[in-house]
Amino acid sequence: MFTDLGDDVKRIFLAGVGAIAMTAERSSKLIDELVAKGELTFEQGKVLNEELKHNIKEKIKDTLNITATEGKSVMESLKDLSKEELAAIKAKIAELEKPDDENGDSSQPNK
Repeated sequence: MFTDLGDDVKRIFLAGVGAIAMTAERSSKLIDELVAKGELTFEQGKVLNEELKHNIKEKIKDTLNITATEGKSVMESLKDLSKEELAAIKAKIAELEKPDDENGDSSQPNK
């Protein structure tokens, strides 16, 4: 009777060790998958952010490149800009108004 109890305890112990090993293995795989998905999402976010920056720059360039045939002055064109576009222009003007040493490039004059 006690020998059967010893075998049962041994089986329970081994089953517990096996369960821990399986859990560790599966959790390791799950963590690897989550990291891979997170990295992928992070990379996608970086790409989208760069595209957004590019699109904003293009929009600002397009807005500011006013031809004489349109008959608008720069001041009139500013009225048509969104708040985001105006904020971007203000930030660029502030950057250009900084002294050369604050812009990080003292070798070239502001453009």
